[in-house]
Amino acid sequence: MCGRYAASRRPEDLAGVFDIDKWEPEETLEPDYNVAPTKEVYAVLDRPLKDVDDKRPVRQLRKLKWGLVPSWAKTPEGGARMINARAETVHEKPSYRRAFAARRCILPADGYYEWVTAKDERELEVEGKKKRARKQPYFVLPADGSVFAMAGLYEFWRDRTLPDDHPRSWWVTCSVITTEAETSPLAVAPADGPHALADIHPRMPLMLTPDRWDAWLDPARTDVEDLRSLLEPPPAGLMRAYPVSTAVSNVRNNGPELLKELEGPEEGTLF
Repeated sequence: MCGRYAASRRPEDLAGVFDIDKWEPEETLEPDYNVAPTKEVYAVLDRPLKDVDDKRPVRQLRKLKWGLVPSWAKTPEGGARMINARAETVHEKPSYRRAFAARRCILPADGYYEWVTAKDERELEVEGKKKRARKQPYFVLPADGSVFAMAGLYEFWRDRTLPDDHPRSWWVTCSVITTEAETSPLAVAPADGPHALADIHPRMPLMLTPDRWDAWLDPARTDVEDLRSLLEPPPAGLMRAYPVSTAVSNVRNNGPELLKELEGPEEGTLF
């Protein structure tokens, strides 16, 4: 799954990476090293600009809210639970299928956090001797340091309790697409810890390699079977993972120190 990630790159840098044609300086976000559900995040999308005659798609960097609210939802309250969409079923689930066909985006990140439960602690939990296992967080990122481009969806929701001209009458929300975690060896693995992403968690965000960006973002591509071919996992061996401080487990903590690599798991969280 993807329940927390880091996004510290400036919009100017993202504009160069993704060939952005349009972004609004007032939508600039501060670097966020502990992005959690319901926060505002950057999204790359291709969409015509409003109030212009030219209806051709323009590549934009937009500020969206993480937690998708379907257009037909009566309230936005379920958005916090819809942060992830499974690649295997995204084309058929009522909450996601319309966005999958027409409103796809890329959510740029430095990498994502995932928590693994120590083997001894898992056994205690199974035996009922420990109610809450202590988990070791890992940071997962491209081994070459490039942008982690997560496949995403976005959707519009109209708040009918507000007038048309109210600045919050429309919500634009998004979700990360996830897939099965890789079982192949990591490009760089910790000496004392997991050697594959599947050792950390059975799911992972679907990373799009640059050769798929244009096809994924193209709103003219609406054939479901064609789009499903873009959901193939990236080539193996592109990722690395390393242990980080359990401070990241508290969403109130935020700063570059959360990305600091530890020499090994923290005491009490041995893999």
